[in-house]
Amino acid sequence: MLVLYPEIKPYATHRLRVTDLHDLHLEESGNPDGIPVLFVHGGPGGGTDSSSRRFFDPERYRIVVFDQRGAGRSTPHAELEDNNTMALVSDMEAIREFLKIERWMLFGGSWGSTLSLVYAQTHPERVLGMVLRGIFLCRREDLQWFYQEGASRIFPDHWEEYYQHIPEDERHDMIAAYYRRLTGQDEIARMAAAKIWSNWEGVCSTLRPSPHVVDRFVDPHFAIAMARIEAHYFMNRIFLDDNQILNNAHRLEGIPGIIVHGRYDVVCPLDNATALHQRWPDSELYIIRDAGHSAHEPGNTDALIRATMEMARLIEDDGDDEA
Repeated sequence: MLVLYPEIKPYATHRLRVTDLHDLHLEESGNPDGIPVLFVHGGPGGGTDSSSRRFFDPERYRIVVFDQRGAGRSTPHAELEDNNTMALVSDMEAIREFLKIERWMLFGGSWGSTLSLVYAQTHPERVLGMVLRGIFLCRREDLQWFYQEGASRIFPDHWEEYYQHIPEDERHDMIAAYYRRLTGQDEIARMAAAKIWSNWEGVCSTLRPSPHVVDRFVDPHFAIAMARIEAHYFMNRIFLDDNQILNNAHRLEGIPGIIVHGRYDVVCPLDNATALHQRWPDSELYIIRDAGHSAHEPGNTDALIRATMEMARLIEDDGDDEA
């Protein structure tokens, strides 16, 4: 079973100002002359870490990692103003132009798959291929499943803390109830809500309990950004039309894709991936029999690294054919 590539350090770090308010953190690593690939992190609001660079062969890929608006090391931290899906798509284009990249591959999981798909549907001519994990279509039923009722029946013990934090008269709309607390003036209440919201996602993200994953999710710096930004996006239906990604799947024609999805993914159930695969003929779907949602579960990690190896071969062969 394949594991992450060894630790590497960026050969370049950048700050890119995309608005008067938002500055993005960017890193480049691997081979400057390799296949450009953009790592698109989850959340929204999750940010990147040193492992984000390690899904790619550093001799074959020019690895670009960035923190989306308000996330990770981008500033201002946990900021909601001017933070929406098409703004992030615009940021990705700004990064591509800043780095003088003509076309690139996209690698994204969970919300990262969502954003990658929306970018590819908006700028298909810029996408060499995609490796996507834990598909999140952001349909109303997907949000209801995880934050209102569905996943609660699989993890009822962990759901209890998330549920009990909200008074009974507000529980008919848990996302709205958390959003009010996450955007309120009481700093202590904001952080308490953020840690409970983020913990709920963390404990559900793996098939087997993973203290390492949960510890990252409840870290205060991580939790406040992800909880606030997720709630902001979910309250606004991800700033997309209903079922927009599937309705626009025809725009992915000609873009090769490899989809990796854990069979026991409770955060983003498998029907997200099967629905996308049925609409996207140029995709391959790999269902990982012993994995949930997290990219760091052994089965998902193995499949993702095999996918980046296969995508590199496809892109290199296509380049040879064009030459």
